[in-house]
This record gives sequence, structure tokens and C-alpha cells, in this order.
Amino acid sequence: MKIGLILPAFSASDRDWAIPVLLTLVRALAARHDVRVFPLRYPFTARPYVVDQAAVFPIGGGNARGAARLPLLRRAMATVVRAHHTEPFDVLHALWADEPGFVAVAAGHRLGIPTVVSLAGGELVHLRDIGYGGQASRLNRWLARVALRRATHVTAGSTTLAHLTARHVPHRRPTLLPLGVDTELFTPAATPGRSDGPRLLHVAALVPVKDQATLLRACSLLTRSFPGLHLDIVGEGPLRSDLDALGARLGIGDRITFRGAVAHDCLPALYRAADLLVLSSRYEAQAMVVLEAAACGLPVVGTAVGMLPDLGPAARTVPPGHPAALAAALRDVLADPAQRHAMRRAALEAVASRYTMAHTVAALEKLYQTPRCPCPPHDRA
Repeated sequence: MKIGLILPAFSASDRDWAIPVLLTLVRALAARHDVRVFPLRYPFTARPYVVDQAAVFPIGGGNARGAARLPLLRRAMATVVRAHHTEPFDVLHALWADEPGFVAVAAGHRLGIPTVVSLAGGELVHLRDIGYGGQASRLNRWLARVALRRATHVTAGSTTLAHLTARHVPHRRPTLLPLGVDTELFTPAATPGRSDGPRLLHVAALVPVKDQATLLRACSLLTRSFPGLHLDIVGEGPLRSDLDALGARLGIGDRITFRGAVAHDCLPALYRAADLLVLSSRYEAQAMVVLEAAACGLPVVGTAVGMLPDLGPAARTVPPGHPAALAAALRDVLADPAQRHAMRRAALEAVASRYTMAHTVAALEKLYQTPRCPCPPHDRA
């Protein structure tokens, strides 16, 4: 098949993990199909290049904001249309429903070819107190609404997100289609690692929606039960100094290691060395780190967001924003080696049965060839 992928950003080379799962997806699709990639904003160039077997045509939108977004979208649509006239696409697939989704459905409608729009972020939420989510912007709301109403198919990476989509666009029934994990890179250790004390791992950008403040408060409640407790935090962001200060105020600064940014291909070793992955987010569309941990046999305890509820016995979930509930779940799992072993086994089974990148590619191939659904009403907003 000839597939056009419209993305917000993509790797500038085969060693650039700009959005790691997108590089993994493109590699897997390009090994079987003719794939052309159209990243809207990153890399900051408009010069075509090749990654593995995929031709990449960056639009070079950079940090365009406000009115400058409209010329970016027109330029992207024109680039996709020209590429189609050179060698026709069978399908256009956008990941993220706002800018990429709009470009895909606008170009697809003009060219008369099917389109797939995959929700992949916060397009349908607005957490007002932290200014997070695409619904905060009137333009983003309109772009996403048009994309979701006009797409041939809509996919969501978690049951939670699929339900949210149905509430926003009642006539759509999204296909549950998670982005799978690279099981060649993320593999379990031969035997679970052993540490002097419980070792927790958290992998996320240090930004408000990831809510590391709740994570640190939960850890402070565990220190009496687990004197050797240690927390490794992988990621960087604007909240680093605030979290440092909070750790000191809670008296757990010496139990936290901020590791900063870690190369994607170095993450498996950290997953294998930990006892639990902890997710404290207030919102996730899917949460790829959960699948990476699960593929390494690392149990997950975290907030009931993204795909955590879909993992069943492989994860323990609590409501977002509740340090005591998170601490209680962590205490329960850490105190029970048999439970951790069962969660490890369930995690590996879940990944092997439905969450590999091979599963994703097979599901997409089927979706790409599914006859077009009845055309939804055009958006009049």
C-alpha cells in the first residue's frame, strides 16, 4: 500500500527519537509498504530526506502560533496533494486529531481517498487549572472536530480515550487501536533485578499534567514502611527546581535521583533494574511508558488514566491527584512479592497477546483496507 502519514513531528534521522513510538511505527510500516511522512512542525526544515525506507517531507512549521498556523496548514495540505499527484496514496493517516487530523481529512476529501485519524494526545481535554489540553483553544477545538467528523476511521489508543471521543463526537465509534511497543528493544531481564530497598521508577516530562508532586507526596508516606525506598525520575522539564524543593521539604530529597533526559535505547536497563513503574499523571491518551515497562516485565502502579485500566491484573490503579491512595497501592504491591510476580507475568502476557508493534501494524493494515464508512455530516462550525 501507499500510505501518507501526517504527524506533528518526526525524527530528523534514524538516531533522532523525537517521538519514539512514531519512529518505531514508521519503520514497521515502511518495511511492508510505501510510506511517505509529512511532519508539520519538527524538524525545522522543509528539505526532504529519508529515514530507513520512508521518504520524509517536512513542512517546517516550527513554533508557528496564532494566525501563522493557517498558512502552515495550507502549505501542508498542498504538499500532500502534490505528493499524491506524483504517486497516488491509498490512504492518509494522521496521528493527533488537531493540526495533523485536519490536514489529512482536508487533503483526503479533495483527493477522494480514505483517511484515518488517530487520537494521540490531549486534543479532547482541558485541565483549566494547569492550562493543559487542546480544548483550551477555539481553533484547536474546531480542527479536531472537523477531523473527527470527516475521517473515514477514527482510532484511540485506550478505552478511556475511546469513551471520551464518543462523548465529543457522538456519531463516531472509534476503533480501539493502541500504538504497540518495540519488543525487540524492550525485553525482560532473565531474572528480576534485586536492590537494597524498593526501587521505584518514573518516566515522564517534568510538567504539570504528569503531576510528580503527587508522586513525591506518596513516596514521603512510604518511608516509614520502606526505609530503603528510592525513586528514580527520568525526564526533564520546567518543574525540575520546584520538584527538587518539594522533595527537600518532604524530607525525601536523598531518596530521589533526577536522571534528566535518558536516550530511548537506554531505558530498558532502567525498567529492568526497578521494582515498580509509577505513573502519577492527571491525563494520558495512552501512556507508552506503561507498555515499555510491561514489555520489560515491570509491574505498574499508577493513576487510572490512558491505558492503565486496560491492563487488568498487570497494573494497579488509583484516582489521579490522591497521594494517600497512590501510597496505599504502592505499599500493598511492594509488601507482596507474590503479587509483583503475578503482575510481572500478566504484563508480559498482555504485551505478547495484543500490544506489540506487530499487532498495531496488522490492525492498521486491516483498517486501511476496510470499506469507507457512511460519510459523516460536514462540520458547519
